[in-house]
Amino acid sequence: MSFFKKRRRQNKINQFKLEIDDPDVNEGSNFLKLSLDENKFYVLRMLGNSSDIVFREIQIGNNELVKAGIFYADGLVDTNSIQNFVLEPLMLGIQLDKDQINSSRLNVLKVLKDQFLTVGSIKDVTEFSSLFKSLLSGDAILLLDGYSQGFIISMRGWKDRGVSESTSETVVRGPKEGFTESIRTNTALIRRKIKSPHLWMETKNIGEMTKTDVAIMYINGIANDKVVQEVHERLDRIDIDGILESGYIEELIQDTTYSPFPTIYYSERPDVISAELLEGKVAILVDGSPNVLIVPALFVSFLHVAEDYYQRADISTLIRMLRFFSIIIALLAPSLYIAITTYHQEMIPTELLINLAAQREGVPFPAFIEALMMEVAFEILREAGIRMPRAIGSAISIVGTLVIGTAAVEAGIVSPAMVIVVAITAISSFVLPSVAMSMSLRMLRFPMMGLAASFGLFGIIVGLISLILHMCSLRSFGVPYMSPFGPLIPQDLKDTVVRVPWWGMFSRPRLISQNNISREKNSAPKPPQNKI
Repeated sequence: MSFFKKRRRQNKINQFKLEIDDPDVNEGSNFLKLSLDENKFYVLRMLGNSSDIVFREIQIGNNELVKAGIFYADGLVDTNSIQNFVLEPLMLGIQLDKDQINSSRLNVLKVLKDQFLTVGSIKDVTEFSSLFKSLLSGDAILLLDGYSQGFIISMRGWKDRGVSESTSETVVRGPKEGFTESIRTNTALIRRKIKSPHLWMETKNIGEMTKTDVAIMYINGIANDKVVQEVHERLDRIDIDGILESGYIEELIQDTTYSPFPTIYYSERPDVISAELLEGKVAILVDGSPNVLIVPALFVSFLHVAEDYYQRADISTLIRMLRFFSIIIALLAPSLYIAITTYHQEMIPTELLINLAAQREGVPFPAFIEALMMEVAFEILREAGIRMPRAIGSAISIVGTLVIGTAAVEAGIVSPAMVIVVAITAISSFVLPSVAMSMSLRMLRFPMMGLAASFGLFGIIVGLISLILHMCSLRSFGVPYMSPFGPLIPQDLKDTVVRVPWWGMFSRPRLISQNNISREKNSAPKPPQNKI
């Protein structure tokens, strides 16, 4: 009799193999089978018998009444937890009665879930699609022979980079922690900052192949509901095979494709993201990326740093003014030098004009060609310093700049004044806290140089007017990019070029947080009075 049972069992498995090979039949076989062997074969077959997929077959209970199997991906799970909280309780701690098993199959699943699996998160699984997603995300899968239902057991325990200081956004005063590549670590860092039940989070899976977790975080009651809905709609429209970094999401959901200015802000610092959430903005976290996206983004957001709010208001205002002045230098310094020396020599003092003429006496190229060669050379050196190993990257960039600049002056290719202008321009571009905005100014510098070489100061003015008109036409998730300057909102100017003291910042930006404008429960507080 046992021979015929084994024979029938083997025929079922062979039939199941034929169903898997037939794509038309496979489309309707998404649900788990009753046979553990059939489920095992299907899972391993779909995963290509990958060597990192581990299957452990066990007998539940001392009497070996139920056969079960556990799937997990080696390297994504905590194997010690599986041993202590799954295998040991199931194999040694269960005393099941045979009559109980035969009377009701559902009771066995309930007993295992409620009494013996001592883990925090257990979910039921009845479909292979959910099984594969959870298995490849780091969960363990428990299947029982004779049951078309299993358990998804949370056992994620892969190795990741610990919380460390952000390398791209350093501060003198303030928290030193930065985001990591784990989305759960990043959400926990934000939760530590904002301990409010109104901080809501919704998670989506984007990417046909990667199934990347993308979380949307916002403060309910402060964030604009229309912005939250727009974020959901744009993320739902994404149809791509994989998401490997937040830059994929940024490019797919941004408002304007052909614009040099970024319309989505990102940061590696939890305190920066928490501050943006408190203003009513929406954060987008992508698993595998330490950069968290923030929408909507304003132009002034790219010029603020976290340290502006940790220093006194007067110090922060002075530094911000210096930062805005650096933008003008980074964008217009070479253009102004080209325009003035080529078309408007009367604007230069006589003594300085004589010195510049003496320096350029042996230079065979016009000022535009000089600036173009030096800018291109410096951009090459900057990229080389970034891509080279850290131990020699900075040394190569600094030494290369000094050597090439000195050699170019001595060879009579460029004038010393042009080297000074290009150096000041490069240093000013490093003052900007946002790399995305710095890249935009680096791109715009070259067309502005072309306008200056063609039309002088008139060309620079036309270029600036065009840039301002373009920036005023931009929107980030429905919010004007240049607000509160355009449209002008006097109440929101308290945190732009200048920063008023904290006792004066009692309201949130009006165009961003339309539900809850006031930061205080009462009306605007008055500055503290000196009682001494």
